[in-house]
Amino acid sequence: MPSMPQTLLADRATLAVSGEQAAEFLQNLVTSDIEALGEAEMRPSALLTPQGKILFDFLIGRGPDGDFRLDVAAGARGDLAKRLTLYRLRAKVAIAPLDEPVRAVWDEPVAAEGLMADRRFPEATVYRSYGEALSGIEDGTAEDFAARRIRAGIAEAERDFPASDVFPHDVLLDQNGGVSFRKGCYVGQEVVSRMQHRGTARRRLMLAAADGHLTPGAEILAEGKPIGTVLSSIGEDGIAMVRIDRLAEALAGDASIAADGVPVELTIPAWAGYALPRSDAPMAGDA
Repeated sequence: MPSMPQTLLADRATLAVSGEQAAEFLQNLVTSDIEALGEAEMRPSALLTPQGKILFDFLIGRGPDGDFRLDVAAGARGDLAKRLTLYRLRAKVAIAPLDEPVRAVWDEPVAAEGLMADRRFPEATVYRSYGEALSGIEDGTAEDFAARRIRAGIAEAERDFPASDVFPHDVLLDQNGGVSFRKGCYVGQEVVSRMQHRGTARRRLMLAAADGHLTPGAEILAEGKPIGTVLSSIGEDGIAMVRIDRLAEALAGDASIAADGVPVELTIPAWAGYALPRSDAPMAGDA
């Protein structure tokens, strides 16, 4: 087996959603297309508020017995289970926590029993593993994986942004398959679809590279005017939530951009398909 790091993610936990109506139940509730789930993969998804904001984000995939596994922040698992139970009503669905450790494995393409491709990453070299540690693989650390994730431009609720504060477009779930615009209705779908079709997403997650240490929570300024916030960082690299209309205007005016007085360069993740708006044109929805 190739040399590649694996690490226990103590801040993640899993739920099983099973039963003869589990697929239909989830398809009508979460943002991703359950019917499109392949074997040995975990796809990004979310459960939204009726107003279209992320209540919980998670990875979802098929479990070993044909049920569904939800990989979520450990601190949110109980609340997610309660919320799913509220929506269950008379559906023939069971929702239960799983007693299994969650591991990340990364940096080499490999086929091994039990590995699930993490589809948030565009390259096929990042995986999830559930259960016992894989043999023959070196140990990494949770900090190593956090650096890998942040430098790829992937944000997670609880760690990087608070629940009920952002739309799926803000954290690029519309870019990585975490939102389906082709399936039927789900909670918050009307708001998310309207943002998609009208092009009204003004906040976007961007990569931030600084000339010095980046501090999570630091305000990003363009000539003293706020345009965004650093969400998380690893040394000089980070991810930021940015008003892309304000950034476009700042770049057009050759304004200096900084966080805590440190110059910052903001870029779109290579895998994301959005673009900055033209600074001389109002975004859709502006009057």
